[in-house]
Amino acid sequence: MPEQPQTSRGAATYQRILDAATEEFAKHGIAGARIERIVTTARTNKAQLYAYFGDKERLFDAIFLSSLERITNVVPIDADDLADWAVRLYDEYLRNPDLIRLATWTRLERRPAGHLVETHQHYDDHKLTAIAKAQATGRIRAGDPFDIMAMVIAMSMAWSPVSNVYAASDQEPEDVHDRRRALLRDCVRRAIATDGDTSPS
Repeated sequence: MPEQPQTSRGAATYQRILDAATEEFAKHGIAGARIERIVTTARTNKAQLYAYFGDKERLFDAIFLSSLERITNVVPIDADDLADWAVRLYDEYLRNPDLIRLATWTRLERRPAGHLVETHQHYDDHKLTAIAKAQATGRIRAGDPFDIMAMVIAMSMAWSPVSNVYAASDQEPEDVHDRRRALLRDCVRRAIATDGDTSPS
């Protein structure tokens, strides 16, 4: 992230730019986003935006990397209960669907194959270490820890904004979400269970 301004007024402008740009990029992607719309919504000007972020590409970088940090910090992995982690990810996608939309634009416009970001180790290594430790003690099935992580994340996104079947909304009844959470929790537990252990514990 670029260095944030030190004054309260500058910090407020900086945050308005981030908020407006997040909405703009999530809706239109990198190529389709317009700086003019961002500065109008943020009640600032291009000179201020460029002073803080440099250009549109770096503004997107700041927003996208911040979204990755958020989901890492707000939804920390628990390798002892990957099913619960998947459910917490599901809930975070409901609260902040723009997180997934930004990732989708990154995949479409920047990295159609391979890791989503060059600095993926920063976001993944501690998760992979946790999964490997759980595997070593027999709590998770054998397999590449990265593949296990990727599978659980993919299952958590079954009803996310990237679904080609159905995208969930926080406007739906809570009992609908509860039903999906229960199904997701059970499916993840079964998927990661060691041989012969498919109990819903």
